[in-house]
Amino acid sequence: METPPSTSSASNASLPSDPGPSPPTSTEPQALDPAIQIIWTVKLAGYTTLIAAGVFFYDLTHWLGGSRGLLPAGVLTAAVVTLGAAYTLLWPRFRYRYWSYELRPEELFLKHGVLNRVRTIVPLRRIQHLDVSQDVLEREFSLGRLVVHTAGSRSSDVVIPGLKLEMAERMRDEVKRYILDDPLMEDPV
Repeated sequence: METPPSTSSASNASLPSDPGPSPPTSTEPQALDPAIQIIWTVKLAGYTTLIAAGVFFYDLTHWLGGSRGLLPAGVLTAAVVTLGAAYTLLWPRFRYRYWSYELRPEELFLKHGVLNRVRTIVPLRRIQHLDVSQDVLEREFSLGRLVVHTAGSRSSDVVIPGLKLEMAERMRDEVKRYILDDPLMEDPV
């Protein structure tokens, strides 16, 4: 029985250095960066806080005004805070778990959705232009979104959130090269 050749650090020193991650062009689904869960959690916490503040104000005005509601004072606020906290902590994990993408040789394939599963195929030759964008929170985590604008009017923008900024820019550049090199896109003579 043969033993596999050993890999030592001396033999690896002669190999060219790894230029970093390249955009995936395999048929294996790629997951988003795990830091997107933190961003989604922070955003949901902000929305939950706004809703809870509104419900608290409603409870407070009814309590101070002396009017009796269907529920004792504070119960509605406690329910909203409890349900909002559970939603804020759990939903980003589920959302992350069901988000994947693949950059195939001639198409971009997206799969996402917790309750409603959506599978989207974007032929690369239908892409009009590409954007890489970031909001304030995404900048803090060096994440970005690849926004793909396609020909057509219905759902003509496709967004891949939660990519490392470098990866989003590499994917944009790879798709751009495909679009520029596509022989069907050339003007007929």
